[in-house]
Amino acid sequence: SMFAWAPIPNKFKNRGSLEFAKELMLKADVAVSPGVAFGEYGEGFVRIGLVENEQRIRQAAKNIKLLLQ
Repeated sequence: SMFAWAPIPNKFKNRGSLEFAKELMLKADVAVSPGVAFGEYGEGFVRIGLVENEQRIRQAAKNIKLLLQ
């Protein structure tokens, strides 16, 4: 599929997937889908769309890395 499921990093787990997705959008300029939107078993994960070009995906990864440091 064109999506990857990623677990929420431990330091953000207590906030849930919705709040982590908001944090990524506001502070890293990266949009992901919160796992909770896909049912109870999605909580604790975010779904990342891999539909952009390679350069944009690399930039998103770099932005996320900076946020997590």
